[in-house]
Amino acid sequence: MNLKLTRPLAFIDLETTGVNVASDRIVEISILKVLPSGEKEVKTQRINPGIPIPAVASSIHGIYDKDVAQEPKFKDVAQLLANFLQGADLAGYNSNKFDIPVLAEEFLRVEVEFDLENRRLVDVQNVFHIMEPRTLVAAYKFYCGKELANAHSAEADIRATHEVLEAQLEKYTNLKPEVDFLHEFTYKTKAADLAGRVVYNEAGEEVFNFGKHAGKKVAEVFRAEPSYYDWMMKGDFPLYTKRVITKIKLKMNFGK
Repeated sequence: MNLKLTRPLAFIDLETTGVNVASDRIVEISILKVLPSGEKEVKTQRINPGIPIPAVASSIHGIYDKDVAQEPKFKDVAQLLANFLQGADLAGYNSNKFDIPVLAEEFLRVEVEFDLENRRLVDVQNVFHIMEPRTLVAAYKFYCGKELANAHSAEADIRATHEVLEAQLEKYTNLKPEVDFLHEFTYKTKAADLAGRVVYNEAGEEVFNFGKHAGKKVAEVFRAEPSYYDWMMKGDFPLYTKRVITKIKLKMNFGK
């Protein structure tokens, strides 16, 4: 069963210097863009992160400082990547928690617009964890009957992720091959800021999901304790989180 697409669906996989969304950097990005016609376009790019790649990260993805020394920095390819992703929904494996937040941070650092508000997000890992809790390697073997060679190679991973989703659609008759459905099925966190520091309550209002104000409405906290906004803006929070709380703050100030 093939995906029924009304606009492109871009599968994204990143290899990075680590797992901290706010501070780690991309060393390789691969995008498999599936078009409504069924055609596929792949773009893979290694990136000089501008910081040393820790040995523990290199031991996982096999990319070392010398491998990216002559590669472009993210700012040099950001606009090309944004153009390639223009108008596409986003998918990946654990992408809602990691790949998309990290990518959004990189775009924000170089001030290239990367709008997420109008995109649908499909996390293939969430389908798998709901149906058959496993890793990508096990998912590929379980659904596709194949061994995943070159695991942790960005392009191998996104190709496997796409194959897994197609096989899931064949296996589970309650899944619809439509991105709207898959977005609702896999996007469970309802985070407002990708990192999960701010989430939506049942009324659709932004509330804090951490710290002493967990469960409280963001706007109400900022009214009662204005210094909390300043503390977050100066703190080690992801840029996208800061963007979200700034938007809330501006709405408060202008009464919108």
